[in-house]
Amino acid sequence: MSILIHIDRLREKHSQLEDYISLEYLRPLPNTQIISNLKHRKLLIKDEIERLAQAS
Repeated sequence: MSILIHIDRLREKHSQLEDYISLEYLRPLPNTQIISNLKHRKLLIKDEIERLAQAS
């Protein structure tokens, strides 16, 4: 898999996580543990995107 395709897939996952976070905030009682976990995963993906972008 080329790096550019991998970066695109990571960006899609990053966007999906943002959507999940937004949906969780819309709940009557948002679960802060879930939100924290999603934000952490989103940050890891962002770091991976930046690392791959610098390598290419």
